[in-house]
Amino acid sequence: MKKIVAYFKETYDELVHKVSWPTYSELTNSAVVVLYASLLIALVVFAMDFCFQHVMEFVYSH
Repeated sequence: MKKIVAYFKETYDELVHKVSWPTYSELTNSAVVVLYASLLIALVVFAMDFCFQHVMEFVYSH
């Protein structure tokens, strides 16, 4: 039981004193980067799907 209590105390100490938490502005910037990257990937997948669909329609229509 002492090991479990020591584990939680060490975990709390590390989270409070040793972890460097991002500031609000860093967090906002990271969220914007993720948003743009997600949109870019979605557009690339959409373009690939659109092209593949038209290629398949061309191949199977003849």
